Amino acid sequence: MRKKIILLLLVGFIYSVPIQTVQAAEIGSLTSELNLFLENEPDLKGTIVGVSIRSATTGELIYQHNGNTRLRPASNMKLLTAAAALSALGENYTFKTEILTDGKVRNDTLKGNLFLKGKGDPTLLTEDFDQMASELSKKGIRYIRGDLIADDSWYDDVRYSVDLPWSDETAYYGGQVSALTAAPDKDYDTGAVRISVRPGDKAGKKAIIKVTPKTNYVVIKNRVITVENEEKKQLEITRKHGSNEILIQGRIPIDSKPYKEWVAVWEPTGLALDLFKQALNKEEIKVVGKSRFDKTPNEATPITDHHSMPLKDLFIPFMKLSNNVHAETLVKEMGRVIKGSGTWESGLDVMNSEMSKLGLNTASCVIRDGSGISHINLISTNEVSKLLFNSQSQPWFPVYLQSLPVAGNMDRMTGGTLRHRLSTVGNVYAKTGTLTTVSSISGYIDTKSGNKLIFSIILNNLLEDTKGKAIEDKMIELISNY
Repeated sequence: MRKKIILLLLVGFIYSVPIQTVQAAEIGSLTSELNLFLENEPDLKGTIVGVSIRSATTGELIYQHNGNTRLRPASNMKLLTAAAALSALGENYTFKTEILTDGKVRNDTLKGNLFLKGKGDPTLLTEDFDQMASELSKKGIRYIRGDLIADDSWYDDVRYSVDLPWSDETAYYGGQVSALTAAPDKDYDTGAVRISVRPGDKAGKKAIIKVTPKTNYVVIKNRVITVENEEKKQLEITRKHGSNEILIQGRIPIDSKPYKEWVAVWEPTGLALDLFKQALNKEEIKVVGKSRFDKTPNEATPITDHHSMPLKDLFIPFMKLSNNVHAETLVKEMGRVIKGSGTWESGLDVMNSEMSKLGLNTASCVIRDGSGISHINLISTNEVSKLLFNSQSQPWFPVYLQSLPVAGNMDRMTGGTLRHRLSTVGNVYAKTGTLTTVSSISGYIDTKSGNKLIFSIILNNLLEDTKGKAIEDKMIELISNY
């Protein structure tokens, strides 16, 4: 019996040594290949590179390069925002929009003011306002003998995060954050309108401009001329600061396909109010009074309401398409729900608290917003990979993982920002990020040998941020061979 035990121990020893040696050799090979790549890649000269690779099973660090160096994460900051929102609010959380009155309904007339109260829903479309107006019609209301009032007081009136560049204010990704807002389509680019420019019926004619959603809240100055096909398309779309005057100028060849661009509006509360007014008109509900902004009195009576999709569904357009306004809305919503204050300050306090619960050393991070648009945000790749590892044990992790772009999947709401990248690499679920001089990508990968790894790559001080994507893809290909 003793000989049998000794023999089994020897067999186990004989088989364990090669496995450990192979693992050590594989790690050593990966380390050598990544170090060699980082040393010799010409587009990395003068950049700061942070890399962190962990086992998805044990959390063990397999490789790091400047892993504890704080870097600007760009939209990889959304990994923190998403985890914090799922932890603080829950995957089934919905945003609510309410219709209330301070008056009474008599026969077909509402004698009093009608309030449209927003509570942060970033997914309201034209059809949602139509549905709320239809509910009023079903209650027999045909006249409103009072004012139509938009209430966005669920959040404060600070529309931009502290470090948003002024040059981004008209871009859809720099849209204003309001508790009452609207989106043009099911990408849910909140607080923006979609501009479509198509050529006229012959050269010399003005181009044809279409605005979605249909609204008079923006004023279009059309200075685009249709030209012959031999001429090049040249279009410029700008919005005048502090107004909703949108200037569209240039030329468009006669056989061109429609050109589309999304433009953030000034004061999105007014856009939502205009869409609701239109919805009331469709239902032939006449408002006698004025349209204005104000707070809903506490004694107002609810008439109807609308709930958004739950976070588990909202996270698909949010994370797949990297929606900045969704991220900042989630920050303010966490502040409002958890601390009673719909401000960035309160929301970021909640974010820091949730990150601490998930094991991050928040004292080593600088968190200035939820979207990553700030150039002052700082976090190390080791902290990002730690978040990704610790998130796996949370009940909301399936929603978190599903929200990440999937490399090489051409379906827009699956592949997201990775649909044109890494198609030859195995399963990669990762969040991308881009700012001027910054590129980042962090997520999960199944290697060719069947291992599951977590990785985080952040590149700062790039001369051309577009080259960062190719560099990241080469590194991920090396990781996939581990």
